[in-house]
Amino acid sequence: MNTIPVLPIIGMTVGIILGLAGAFGGLGAFLLVLVLGALGLLVGRIAEGGEIDLSNLTARRR
Repeated sequence: MNTIPVLPIIGMTVGIILGLAGAFGGLGAFLLVLVLGALGLLVGRIAEGGEIDLSNLTARRR
């Protein structure tokens, strides 16, 4: 089973977009993109499962 890890690719893409917003739009554009991205994540999580459970986004080592 060949699976491509999706979360690192999404993280890299978000980092590139935030970097471009900061470079070309300044701090205000950077913060706007950051807030709207977090809001989009929250809405997507609610639409996907009907509940907000962000605990699986963090990597915990035991």
